[in-house]
Amino acid sequence: MATTRTATTQWKGALIDGSGTVALNTSGVGTFDVSWASRSQSADGKTSPEELIAAAHSSCFSMALSHALAGAGTPPQSLETSADVTFQPGEGITGIVLTVKGHVPGITAEQFQEAAETAKVNCPVSKALAGTTISLKAELL
Repeated sequence: MATTRTATTQWKGALIDGSGTVALNTSGVGTFDVSWASRSQSADGKTSPEELIAAAHSSCFSMALSHALAGAGTPPQSLETSADVTFQPGEGITGIVLTVKGHVPGITAEQFQEAAETAKVNCPVSKALAGTTISLKAELL
């Protein structure tokens, strides 16, 4: 069964001096301030499209990797994934680096790396972001 998730942004003013809020409508977990300065300079308590992409990518990748490891008979005890999304004003998103550390009994570092590479390629957010370079760093603890 397909699902649809919704977020809504209210924006006021021009790009450089304007600002807005983004609401996570489906979950209702909050409304977050957003501005050009929070995107291109310092966050200063506000979010950005890139931070929201990073949240989506790190969680999707973790789910995909967890599923693959469990399917191979080696479910993870824990995974910690971060996504660093780089934004260059005037150019756009120039790359994403996924970093994952996992505690997975019963597999080698090579098997973990292979599972992580597969998850990177197959997670739905990675597929949606296929127009950018996505790098991976995987470490078995």
